[in-house]
Amino acid sequence: MTISTVAALQLGSHPDGKTKTLEKILSYETEIKDAGVNLVVMPEALLGGYPKGETFGTYVGYRLPEGREAFQRYFANAIDVPGPETVELEGLSARTGAHLVVGVIERAGSSLHCSALFISPEEGLVATHRKLMPTGSERLIWGQGDGSTLPVIDTPAGKIGAAICWENHMPLLRTAMYAKGIEVWCAPTVDERENWQISMRHIAHEGRCFLVSACQFQPSPRELGTSVPHWNDDRPLMQGGSVIFSPMGEVIAGPLKNEPGLLVAKIDTSELVKARYDFDVVGHYSRPDVFTLIVDERQKTSVVFQK
Repeated sequence: MTISTVAALQLGSHPDGKTKTLEKILSYETEIKDAGVNLVVMPEALLGGYPKGETFGTYVGYRLPEGREAFQRYFANAIDVPGPETVELEGLSARTGAHLVVGVIERAGSSLHCSALFISPEEGLVATHRKLMPTGSERLIWGQGDGSTLPVIDTPAGKIGAAICWENHMPLLRTAMYAKGIEVWCAPTVDERENWQISMRHIAHEGRCFLVSACQFQPSPRELGTSVPHWNDDRPLMQGGSVIFSPMGEVIAGPLKNEPGLLVAKIDTSELVKARYDFDVVGHYSRPDVFTLIVDERQKTSVVFQK
C-alpha cells in the first residue's frame, strides 16, 4: 500500500523534566490512534530538553562551578537508550500502530548525544541516529555522532530516515541519505525561523521525497516563570512551525505555529517516481564520473583493546 498517514507532533519539553514530558507525549495516544497515523515525528531534544539561553558557565579559557552544576542537572534529565523512557515509547508505538521518530538527549557514559530514536510497533527500538554536528555552543554539551548511526528503515509509510536541526544543511549528509533510498525525510528541530521552512522545502524538492519536520513549541519566558538572556520575556521561546512537504516542495500540512498539536497529512509514495522523472539526484541526474562520495559507516571508538 502506497498511501499512508504521517504526522508531526508539536510540543515542548516540560520544564519539570523528562517524566512530565513523557506524560505529555503519551497524552496524544488517542489522537494518534484515531487519526490512523502510520508515522509520528517528534521534535529535537524533546526528552531531555533543549536548554535555550543556558551558557553552562563557559567562557574562553575557563568554566565556572555553576556551569558544571548546570551540566550535571542537564545530564540527569537525559535518558538511557534503551531505558525506562524507551520502554514507554515502545508501548505507545505498539498501542497506536504508529512508527515513531523521537528527538532525545541520550546518555553515553558521561557524555551526551542529541539523538533521534526509531521505534516500531512490532519490534520496538530498531535504530538510533546521533546528530553528526552540534551547532555553535551545542558543542559544549553534546558529542558528535559517527557514520554508524545513519539508518534508513522500511515502514508502512515508506523508507524513513532522520537528520536533526542544522545537520539538515549538510549537503553530503543529504546525498548519503538520498543514496540510501529515503522516501520520507524526518527532520526533528528547534529552529522556528522562516529560513527553516525554506530549507525544508528545498530538501523535499531536492530529494524528491516527502518531508516531515517537527519543531518544539515553548511558551514565553514570562509564561514559564523564568528569564532568558537577551530574549524578549513575552516572545515564545520556540513558536513551532512543524510542517509537511510533498516531493515537489509543496506544503501539504502546516506550518503549525504558536500552539502544540498533532499535524497530520496523507501521503502517497507512488508519487515519488513521477517527482523523480526529471530530477533523480542520485540516479539519472548524478555524475559519478565527476563526483564520488565515500561514507564511512564504521563505528568509531577512542580505545581499541587487542589481544
